[in-house]
Amino acid sequence: MKKIIALFIGISSFAINAQENSMNPVSWSSKSIKISESIYDIVITGEIEKDWHLFSQFTNKSGSLPSVLTFENSKDNYQLIGLAKESKTTTKYNDIFEVDETFFVNNAQFTQRIRLISKELPGIHLNLSYQVCKEVCINKEENFMISLDGSKIEVSQVIIDEKNKQLGEQLLLDLKNKEQFNNDLPNQTTKGNLWKIFVLGFLGGLLALLTPCVFPMIPLTVSFFTKQSDTKSKGIRNAILYGLFIIVIYVGLSIPFHFLDSMDPEILNTISTNIWLNVIFFIIFIFFAFSFFGYYELTLPNSWSNKMDSASNTGGIIGIFFMAVTLALVSFSCTGPILGSLLAGSLTSDGGAFQLTAGMMGFGVALALPFALFALFPNLLKSLPKSGGWLSTVKVLLGFVELALAFKFLSNADLVAHWGILKREVFIGIWMLIFGLMALYFLGFFRFPHESKKKFSLPKVSFALLIVAFVIYLGTGLSKNTHLKVLAGFPPPTFYSVYTQSSDCPLGLDCFKDFDKGLEFAKKMNKPILLDFTGWACVNCRKMEENVWTHPNVYKVLKDNYVLISLYVDDRQELPKEYQFKIQMNQNHLKKIKTVGDKWATFQYLNFKTASQPYYVTLSPQLEVLNKAKQYTNADDYYRWLQQSLKTFNN
Repeated sequence: MKKIIALFIGISSFAINAQENSMNPVSWSSKSIKISESIYDIVITGEIEKDWHLFSQFTNKSGSLPSVLTFENSKDNYQLIGLAKESKTTTKYNDIFEVDETFFVNNAQFTQRIRLISKELPGIHLNLSYQVCKEVCINKEENFMISLDGSKIEVSQVIIDEKNKQLGEQLLLDLKNKEQFNNDLPNQTTKGNLWKIFVLGFLGGLLALLTPCVFPMIPLTVSFFTKQSDTKSKGIRNAILYGLFIIVIYVGLSIPFHFLDSMDPEILNTISTNIWLNVIFFIIFIFFAFSFFGYYELTLPNSWSNKMDSASNTGGIIGIFFMAVTLALVSFSCTGPILGSLLAGSLTSDGGAFQLTAGMMGFGVALALPFALFALFPNLLKSLPKSGGWLSTVKVLLGFVELALAFKFLSNADLVAHWGILKREVFIGIWMLIFGLMALYFLGFFRFPHESKKKFSLPKVSFALLIVAFVIYLGTGLSKNTHLKVLAGFPPPTFYSVYTQSSDCPLGLDCFKDFDKGLEFAKKMNKPILLDFTGWACVNCRKMEENVWTHPNVYKVLKDNYVLISLYVDDRQELPKEYQFKIQMNQNHLKKIKTVGDKWATFQYLNFKTASQPYYVTLSPQLEVLNKAKQYTNADDYYRWLQQSLKTFNN
């Protein structure tokens, strides 16, 4: 179990990868010390804020991330003599990772001795990546340009080589008519998505209430407050306070992710579309599903809940708070998978941490509601159904849902990596199999461990028939170019298919996946450009393509009047070596452009100051902005926007 917890901590640490964070717990300085004509010591010193600690280069790799020093321009210019030496460190056992960790407290110093080969070298370009922790862990990266003669060299003046300069400049567009463009365009999906995520979180909380871990706790806890309190009003107050603390606890779980707001603007997209992170979520969700099926119990360490239970005996407000914490811990085997779904599904570039907070708040409100409601109206307790086999049936239902969601994460990894394993028809077939097995389960054809023989009942048969209808609906998506509008965004796009496709673009449209080639074609044809910033794992992008672009008027305009350039910001296909480069985003962030997605995500941010998808811009072949940018919207609004842009172009 500790390894599972460590895995979640690792994922959270990845999520809080602060390459460009307003929080800066370490202040750095650098210098060079001349030892002889050709020998120098390069010294990096960091002053660490109180209660923070920074990890050594030599800390156990099974624990937190070690510091890494990278000398960018060594090769023929100088040689490193041995490993970098460190100032005083502290070693302490970490019971989460179960290893000894070595770290710096208050200050850190790295000293690397070098031998010069080229005496004309102006300075040493050094990159330091490290992890610094307090309540949360932040991954940071610092660049230093260290002069050997005492003169000052600004990092922003560093040009790695001429190739990097040229390739970096190619990403910048000379946009004209910028007054038409609104760089501060609000995310049109955010408000709607926050409510949707809140409702989904609320529904998840209601499902959690109907599990064996939580449901039996409702009458017990409410009875405790009403009977143990001196007065009825005090009992009601305590129960309501208990419910509020439940909401606070679950909302609090989302707070660390708000550090993302001040980070690299592309970090949320990087997290949600990272290949191996999606594979990890696939494995975790499979693990969750089989725990719901009853093959094993998923619990947090008993010592945690025992400590919280002891603290709840304190009495007063503090005691009630720890009672709420105890509920959160002991119900983890049922709530954990649902919370994992919220975490994995909410962290996108549209809304990000705010979506996660909305989801967690919805979950907490649903979980807290019955405790406050039954405290106000205790007679309603008599109307609660008795605990029984139906609770385990709910768990099995959630298990099938978790199994289906697991393959969505594997599909994300498959799409961005272009593995070609889960083509659209394969994905739909797997979902048909999963939900088909769910229908057979409710019809009583098989049962899971620790379940007694199931009896037929009208509700179960009715629910099974609904699932069969859903399976039949899924089956319609197996035919070529058939859209499942209800599930738009979940299956892979129609052009990612086992069938031979005339185009690898949405809806069979002609499109370009390289901006320069698309621009050249637009000039040749004298047509306006629809610049489509999209993603392989972008659900809202698929919804736009399958629900909006399929509208007859929209499709005709796209096909006849525009040159479509679709740039996939999460494409993990590596660029040819000669086209990989580094670009100085700011004084402290030297970004490596290694993949197709790196290139187009950086291109989007540099020119349009946003990192959200879908994101649409209309341009003339002379790079004149034709209209304000557009994000997720409905077909009528999108059609009007296309027509307005076309009118501006024709005028």
